Amino acid sequence: MTTAHEDLTQYVDGGDGVLTVRASKTHRAWNGIQYKTGLSAKNVGAKQLSMNVATIPPGGVAYAHIHVDFEVMLYILEGRVRHEYGAGCARAIDNEAGDFIFIEPGVPHEVLNLSDTEPVVAVVARSDASEWEHIVKYDRKNARPVGG
Repeated sequence: MTTAHEDLTQYVDGGDGVLTVRASKTHRAWNGIQYKTGLSAKNVGAKQLSMNVATIPPGGVAYAHIHVDFEVMLYILEGRVRHEYGAGCARAIDNEAGDFIFIEPGVPHEVLNLSDTEPVVAVVARSDASEWEHIVKYDRKNARPVGG
């Protein structure tokens, strides 16, 4: 896994306006989710978008958090996942391979892999080129951002 300061441009090929990350491997992790090196401000100079592939291991949980001022769209490639969301994460929706998911900015949510044996794999696109730097933890019990 990479460190926060690793030079992600080492994975980029191309130039003059068309850049490629080829068959990337899992290099980073955040909040229980493993990420392949994708595209972001960190390696291709993106200004408004980031995209990568996320894996939640069997039985894994991405603990409650909020995306501050950016949208997220996901496409589930493998597995079954539950999003518990809203105030106190009291609502829930289950998704499976083939489903598209949209998460509005500011919506508290926690993500759970519903299988103890299979990973969840998803393509993740964000309207934030910095990826997950504008995410805050969320206290489900007290229904409020942590530190906010």
